[in-house]
Amino acid sequence: MKASIIAAFFALFLTCTYATKEATKKNKKAKLYVPEIDCDIKAGKIINPEFIAKCPPGCQDIKYRVYGTDIYASFSSVCGAAIHSGTIDNSGGKILVQKVAGQSGYRGSFSSGIRSLSLPRWRESFIVSEGKPKKGVTYPSTLEYSSSKSSPVKAESKKSPQDIKATKNTDTSNASEKSPEQADALRKEYQTSPGPVPTTQVTTTTLKPTTTLEPISTTPKPTTIPATTITKTAITAAKPRPAVHRVRDIDPGSVHPVYSAVAAAASRQIQTAQGRGQNLGIQRQEPVAAFRKPAGSPVHLALETDLWKPRSSLFDTGVSSKEELNPKPLEPVSQGNPNCKVDLSFLIDGSWSIGKRRFQIQKQFLSDMAQALDVGIAGPLMGIVQYGDDPSTEFNLKTHANSQDVKNAIEKIPQKGGRSNVGKALSFVNKNFFLDTNGNRGGAPNVAIVLVDGWPTDKVEEASRLARESGINIFFVTIEGADENEKQNVIEPNFVDKAVCRTNGFYSINVPSWFNLRKVVQTLVKRVCDTDRLACSKTCLNSADIGFVIDGSSSVGTGNFRTVLQFIANISKEFEISDTDTRIGAVQYTYEQRLEFGFDKHSTKQDVLNAIKRINYWSGGTSTGAAINYASEQLFSKSKPNKRKIMVLITDGRSYDDVRGPAMTAHQNEVIAYSVGIAWAAHDELEAIATDPDKEHSFFVDEFDHLYRFVPRIIQNICTEFNSQPRN
Repeated sequence: MKASIIAAFFALFLTCTYATKEATKKNKKAKLYVPEIDCDIKAGKIINPEFIAKCPPGCQDIKYRVYGTDIYASFSSVCGAAIHSGTIDNSGGKILVQKVAGQSGYRGSFSSGIRSLSLPRWRESFIVSEGKPKKGVTYPSTLEYSSSKSSPVKAESKKSPQDIKATKNTDTSNASEKSPEQADALRKEYQTSPGPVPTTQVTTTTLKPTTTLEPISTTPKPTTIPATTITKTAITAAKPRPAVHRVRDIDPGSVHPVYSAVAAAASRQIQTAQGRGQNLGIQRQEPVAAFRKPAGSPVHLALETDLWKPRSSLFDTGVSSKEELNPKPLEPVSQGNPNCKVDLSFLIDGSWSIGKRRFQIQKQFLSDMAQALDVGIAGPLMGIVQYGDDPSTEFNLKTHANSQDVKNAIEKIPQKGGRSNVGKALSFVNKNFFLDTNGNRGGAPNVAIVLVDGWPTDKVEEASRLARESGINIFFVTIEGADENEKQNVIEPNFVDKAVCRTNGFYSINVPSWFNLRKVVQTLVKRVCDTDRLACSKTCLNSADIGFVIDGSSSVGTGNFRTVLQFIANISKEFEISDTDTRIGAVQYTYEQRLEFGFDKHSTKQDVLNAIKRINYWSGGTSTGAAINYASEQLFSKSKPNKRKIMVLITDGRSYDDVRGPAMTAHQNEVIAYSVGIAWAAHDELEAIATDPDKEHSFFVDEFDHLYRFVPRIIQNICTEFNSQPRN
């Protein structure tokens, strides 16, 4: 009997022990809860020196400011820094945050779709890593905040009204030594302006002491409120009043709306600080707000947006009031990346074949590009043309001058539908987009980036050629191109090679899937900003048909003739030569004329140079006027539209016929004529042949061997003249 009783007790003991262990395990599991934080929470608001937290989706936004790279100022959004560092993406996730010492400087950069800002210094920093707990480290399941606004805080700070009153009765005389939780409770009790902050005027505020508040000392020390400044705007003290305090009204017309909100928040803070140590017998000082809009003050200030929200307090920012009211880390309004001064037109596919979802992906890509480019008046400017059946400008180069405004405009673009008429879109851009009236800056290269879903539904070759010859650098980004079964549906095979500025792979990017589009942002930005490689923008070197008219008369001689050929070869090799760039032709004359080769004969630089070497010396008389007529009819009449027609005539003597009539006809046909005279050439004829002698279209050299000296001057004059011409 006793044995059975003992066994029963032993079994009961084991059962209770097991239940206790299970309960302990459950409690331990419960303690591993990872607290969630909002996108706008800054590290400075969280007291914990090391913690694991969970970020929500959607924190990849410019309004969640980040300062630094790898090591971030505590003024930064925790989740924004986590995305910037690559720890998480925009879908959110768990992160480990460790507070570290403040830095003397923070370097801004662009990473993972977020542009972090630079900062001279800050008092505290933090680093972000994967949200995996370290061995032997216990992480809090509830975070401690320096403010109770819209965030969970420690349990101690959630006191009942009775607890708060008791706290005030015992500790009011020394509020500055309170714990953050007690200080928060006192602030909340003495906060006397719970309504929204007015943006035009600071209103009257009356402080009513609580009846349970008793004096701690019969001779309390007056509370001293330090003077606080916002940039050059001051809060000064006025005459003391016993109980009712009024912030002096400000003329709404003289107050910047941003500053007026700061004034209201600052006045509430000073009144609150007065209330913390206030006794009925204490004199109070009246703050006088003198916030006035400074001349030329920027519209956008790089301050945290929390400061301007209704019902906000300076205590809510997680930074001391002095630092917020006189913030050192103000980031100047960006003027854009000066190393990427280009004028950009994005041609986006709005056809029905792209679908709504992929159209949104395309818009996100454009936003990422705007952010990565760092749009600004001293850097890249960006406009968008959407094409379908017919193209239309969504906004032009001068519409928006910073990345955020561009991103906001992109978000509002609706899909227009239709077919993918890329050729028509390129013609539209060439004729209508890069105009001075639309913000074209002239000195900045023109770039058109075409996004195509699959393939165009019209031909692009001719429209692209005309655009290139106007100096537009054409890039193609093709997404999900035609497979083997679909290639028969492509209207123009190899349309990319026919359209882009060069067929060397630099101007074309193929993306296998729309979901991979974001991966090419940095690649495309790097290429677009490499202005040295934007060959089609060098229009003085690649959008001309240059015809050399060479004197082959007997007075020249074989040796000097070879020197002349070397001279024209030296000029030719400075240009970009191809079917779509500069083309070279040559005519030799004596009494008669001979077409050595036309503009369409040679399509590479080496072929042209070889052809020049093969020209044989003819010998004979000198009929320069007849040679000009011949060149106009046989050479320049076959010049392409949009090409500049440049004639370089070289002669060593006076002509046997009249040159003025033929030269005048050539000028009327828009042939830009340069005359180069050697030895016995007649100066009056050289000036008559030249389009404009005052612009150094006429040159004279005493010896053939000195011709080489004029090569740089002729090239420079051609480019100077072109760059000074207004764009249509």
